[in-house]
Amino acid sequence: MKRLSDYFWPALGFAAVIFSFWLLYGELKGLSARDIGVSLSAIPPRRWIMAIMATIVAYMALAWYDRIALLHLGHKLGWLFISLVSFTTYALSHNIGASVFSGALVRYRAYSAKGLNVAEIGLLVAFTAFTFFLGTIFLGGIVFVLEPNIVHHIFRISPFSLRIIGLLMLAFIASYVVGSALNLKPLVIASRPLGPFTLMGRRFGPYATPGLKLEYPNLSITLRQLAAGPLELLGAAAIIYFALPEAGNPGFFAVLGVFLASFSAALISHAPGGLGVLEYVFVKAMPEMPKADIVAALLVWRLLYLLLPLVLAIVTVLLFERQRLAERFRDLKKPQE
Repeated sequence: MKRLSDYFWPALGFAAVIFSFWLLYGELKGLSARDIGVSLSAIPPRRWIMAIMATIVAYMALAWYDRIALLHLGHKLGWLFISLVSFTTYALSHNIGASVFSGALVRYRAYSAKGLNVAEIGLLVAFTAFTFFLGTIFLGGIVFVLEPNIVHHIFRISPFSLRIIGLLMLAFIASYVVGSALNLKPLVIASRPLGPFTLMGRRFGPYATPGLKLEYPNLSITLRQLAAGPLELLGAAAIIYFALPEAGNPGFFAVLGVFLASFSAALISHAPGGLGVLEYVFVKAMPEMPKADIVAALLVWRLLYLLLPLVLAIVTVLLFERQRLAERFRDLKKPQE
C-alpha cells in the first residue's frame, strides 16, 4: 500500500512544471516557433562542436563523482564500468527528477553486482550528492563575491548582502577542507533505544534506532571533490554559453551564475529535467538578450545534456539487464550439466 509521501514529490514536480510554464508563457508571449528556429539555425558548427565537448566534460566529471566515492569507501573498480554506471544514473535521474532517489536504483543494480552492500551504495549515493553540493556552494560563493550583480535581480538581494552570503559559502568550503586536513573527529549520532509499543493489537519492540557516524574524508578525497563538483557545473553551463550567439553574449561568468541559480531552483522544484523552471529563470535573469536566442540555447542544452544521454542510457540499461539475465540462465543450467 502506497503512503501519502510516495505521491508528494511527483505531485510537487508536476505542480512546479505547470506553474513554471504559466510564468514562462507570460515571459515568452509573442515569441513564435519560427523565431526560435532562426536562432537555432544561426548557431555555427564550431559552437555546436564546443557545446558537445562541454557535454562530454560534464559527464566525465559526473563519472569522477562515483570514482571519488568508491575510493572513499575503499573499492577500486574499472573506469569504464564506473563511467557507464554514472552516465546511465545521471542521464536517467536528470530527466526523471529527484536524482538522489532515482539514481539509487541504477547504482544498486550495478554496484551490488560488484560486491558492494546496501549500506555502501547508500553512502556512495549520499557522497556523490554531497560532491555536487560542494561544487554548487563553491562556484556560487565565487559568483556572489566577485559578480553579485549577475544574480542581483534574480534574488532581489543587495549586492553587499550577496557578497556576505558568498563569503559565508566560501567559509563553509574552507572549514570542510580544514576539517579534512586536520582529520577532525567524526560526528557520531548514537543509537537510541526505542521502547516496546503496541500496534493493532500486536506488541513490537524493544528496538534500537541505528547509529550514524559522519566523518571527514582524507584531504586527497576532499580536494578531488572540490575539483569534480565545479568541473561538472562548468561543463554544463558551457553548453548554454556556446549555444548563445557571440553578439550580445553576456560572457561565461554571467551564464554560469544564472545557470547555478536556475539549476538549483530546478532541483528544489523536483520538476522532471527542471522543465519550465530552468527556462523561466534564464529568461527572467537575462532581459537584455533576445528571448528566442535564450530558448534556442536551452533547447540545445536539453538535447545534449538530457535527451541524447537519456536515449543512450536506456540502451545501456537494456544491454546490462540482458547480460544479467543471460548469466542467470547459465547459472541455472550448470547443475543440470
